[in-house]
Amino acid sequence: MKIGYARVSTEEQNLHLQLDDLKAVGCDKIFQDEGISGITIERDGLSQALLAIGEGDTLVVWKLDRLGRSLSFLCDLIERLGNQGAGFHSLTDGIDTNTSGGTLVFHIMGAMAQFERSLIVERTKAGMAAAKKRGKHIGRPPALSSGQIQHMQELINQGKTQGTVAELFGVSANTIGRALRKQDEACN
Repeated sequence: MKIGYARVSTEEQNLHLQLDDLKAVGCDKIFQDEGISGITIERDGLSQALLAIGEGDTLVVWKLDRLGRSLSFLCDLIERLGNQGAGFHSLTDGIDTNTSGGTLVFHIMGAMAQFERSLIVERTKAGMAAAKKRGKHIGRPPALSSGQIQHMQELINQGKTQGTVAELFGVSANTIGRALRKQDEACN
């Protein structure tokens, strides 16, 4: 029996192409996950698909990255299927672990997917470091402007509590405390 699995990362994407191709190759059952990253290991649709697979069955996906993005996860999953006497078939990657050549291709494609992900992480970190060196703020925008922090400091000097000032500015007391510490650090 062929068990299909389809996944998209965002709600804006749709599963039509994957589902059409899985149906076309004769999948008896198709399970799906929407709005879930391939890095997420615990997925309802994937769990259901794996429970449905028995000896002699084949898990079919449209593309390897629909199954997962981590090489170790993919290898563990394919090994688990093999131990159950089941196979794996990726339609667009030409991977079919029911053949020795397909198993080789799987390992090569999995390694490439992991390599690509590592490159993306490296480039992102390098870009953030370069931006930080140029003085660009990394992360979410500050909750308070420098003018607001100065006004806040004046109110606290006049005897207002951090909680009262926080309410006036629409932020938490923790935000006020952080702003005060940063201001003290900048002055020292």
